[in-house]
Amino acid sequence: MDALTPEELTTIALSLKVAGWATVASLVPAIVVAWVLARFDFPGRLLLNSVVHLPLVMPPVVTGYLLLLVFGRRGAVGAFLEESFGIVVAFRWSGAALACAVMGFPLMVRAIRLGFEAIDLRFEQAAATLGASPAWVFLTVTLPLALPAVIAGAVLGFAKALGEFGATITFVSNIPGETQTIPLAIYAFTQSPDGEAGALRLTAIAIAISLLALAASEILARRAARGGAGRR
Repeated sequence: MDALTPEELTTIALSLKVAGWATVASLVPAIVVAWVLARFDFPGRLLLNSVVHLPLVMPPVVTGYLLLLVFGRRGAVGAFLEESFGIVVAFRWSGAALACAVMGFPLMVRAIRLGFEAIDLRFEQAAATLGASPAWVFLTVTLPLALPAVIAGAVLGFAKALGEFGATITFVSNIPGETQTIPLAIYAFTQSPDGEAGALRLTAIAIAISLLALAASEILARRAARGGAGRR
């Protein structure tokens, strides 16, 4: 296999940048939403759960088109951001990160929610009886016990962001050096008569990155689980 070209290296770096920012931006909201869904029963709970998981069942192209309608330069939010702060996300790498964050968010919430639901509530109740506030109980008891699930959710979100195609190409197009992530570059290579070698190189890189992410997730989750067992 030939060496990676400078353009392919740029694509890999951009993909890691987009996936990383998508994961970071989604993690705290995913933890909050997962906790709310796992711990509270309220009239709008079913609606919230449905909206959160909608990107999983809706065609990615539809999600990308909706993002374009809302965050495009003529969209309500996109026009406001540009006029007020000079921020443009459509057809920018930041828009690719937004699309990836939206697509990966349901997977993160689902994994983290399962972690919260698996926690024995007696640990939280014991902390509360000792005088800890609800916020302190969450930070010192609930979140540490759910840490393996949080890590798993973060890795799922990162992996989804790394492989996202439909929403990204619809919202930010396929611009080399700006929005062209690994899946988009592979697609471009498959449309070229002499692009097979490039597609194979990037496919191998995508597999390697995914395997490294999964291995790192497993190691971190085991350490977190051992730390949680020690605290018990």
